Amino acid sequence: MSDKPLVLLTHPLPRAWLGPLSERTRLVVGPADVAGLAPELEPYLAQAEGLLTWLTDRVDAALLDRMPRLRVISNYAVGVDNIDVAACTRRGIPVGHTPGVLTDAVADLTWALLLAVARGIFTAAEDARQGRWGLWSATRWLGADLAGRTLGIVGFGAIGQAVARRARGFDMRVLYTSRTPKPHAEMTLAARRVPLETLLAESDFVSLHVPLTPATRGLIGEAQLRRMKPTAYLVNMARGPVVDTDALVQALRQGWIAGAALDVTDPEPLPPTHPLYHLPNVLITPHIGSATHGTRERMARLAVENLLAGLEGRRLPRVVNPEVYEVHHGR
Repeated sequence: MSDKPLVLLTHPLPRAWLGPLSERTRLVVGPADVAGLAPELEPYLAQAEGLLTWLTDRVDAALLDRMPRLRVISNYAVGVDNIDVAACTRRGIPVGHTPGVLTDAVADLTWALLLAVARGIFTAAEDARQGRWGLWSATRWLGADLAGRTLGIVGFGAIGQAVARRARGFDMRVLYTSRTPKPHAEMTLAARRVPLETLLAESDFVSLHVPLTPATRGLIGEAQLRRMKPTAYLVNMARGPVVDTDALVQALRQGWIAGAALDVTDPEPLPPTHPLYHLPNVLITPHIGSATHGTRERMARLAVENLLAGLEGRRLPRVVNPEVYEVHHGR
């Protein structure tokens, strides 16, 4: 039997993206078309020492109990709401993720969606495609102005700040919320930290960039949507459950807000029969924030670096639970 550690990759990735992983481990890859951990991987759980997961894979205490030899988890995503990090820490298992490498891609898509929903680009393009163009009109396909308007950014980490940098090109006023002040970013980006209630009331565009935690689940519900301007637009690039979906449908139908652009939804994927798809003031994309060739490859390479570091007993380059080293490794 090989002395290489057994690693489970829950879904396939291009071999060129995996670098040395195939040579330095015994790699077992799950199928592409199964959400979560596929039955084909079940026989390998007890012997696996490494696990490379996607954001659709739920890693909880029950799964960890079935993987007694597991030494490291590497998540192919920035967010780790799919993983019970506390349970991993108790077992001495470091959890890696892929921050930084996707910041620009997500910020770029934020602006693509914001511009598209504000200007009604999807509807106008579809009308042209379907022969509904007709004579030029001064009053059809009217959208919202961006220059000089107020952008509210909920969550001012790396991605939120990248979105703010792009707002400077539109000469926009930027408000933000964050658990802690960001004085350097405030100076360089001319952003002002305000309470969420103030941000919602004053912003013409509200962009969400918070991780999904117990504190942010349902952060934007009926009360928050009612507080927004009837001319305002909501963009969700965070996680679907940050927004109360039923409240959002009601807000869009009743005109509490002007429109929404969603790269994430709750549930996900959103069934094609869902009422959000039938509202003219909504643009939905299938969670493609990081979907550029270069970004997805860089994410894979960082995920592999995290995984190999954990298998070799080294500190992960990007670790979610650094306290695991103090508690279990004395370093």
